[in-house]
Amino acid sequence: MDTSGHAVIEKNMGLMIVLIIVAISFGGLVEIVPLFFQKSTTEPVAGLKPYTALQLSGRDVYIREGCYNCHSQMIRPFRAETERYGHYSVAGEFVYDHPFQWGSKRTGPDLARVGGRYSDDWHRVHLMNPRDLVPESNMPAYAWLATSPVDADGVPAKMKALRKVGVPYTDEDIAKASEAVKGKTELDALIAYLQGMGTALRNVR
Repeated sequence: MDTSGHAVIEKNMGLMIVLIIVAISFGGLVEIVPLFFQKSTTEPVAGLKPYTALQLSGRDVYIREGCYNCHSQMIRPFRAETERYGHYSVAGEFVYDHPFQWGSKRTGPDLARVGGRYSDDWHRVHLMNPRDLVPESNMPAYAWLATSPVDADGVPAKMKALRKVGVPYTDEDIAKASEAVKGKTELDALIAYLQGMGTALRNVR
């Protein structure tokens, strides 16, 4: 009869489950914990600023409409990607994102460096009807965003919540938030968000 430790573990399902959980937990801690102490993952890159009230509202629209289901925001450090999209994504660009929108799904192109690549008018036409600019596009139109107003009253509360998790919004930023988005549509807000994507590392190659 084999009485080795290996045989005992194989025959005791409960013990095996416990040991598997311990092994996975230990491995996860070894990989994750050091990231909390690396400046490259916890400190913002030079030039990074928190989202403005309008950009923050646009980001909420982006998430609500499920744009992340087709567009990643994570350029990998491979030549094929950096030649097409620009500098690879780094963690310090996303320290103010809660939650971040990295992802891996690319039905459409990666948007990590889309900021400033096209004009506001281009984005407006593209969001109203993508096929007016890209005939083969299968992206849905978002024409109703042009008539849907931004919820100005809700923005200060969002900024206060984000400040609690480390986003450096000042009292002045929060006080002026509602006025900053007053009269703006969700289309305006989404364009503002898109135009800010990846601009902190725009000139880095």
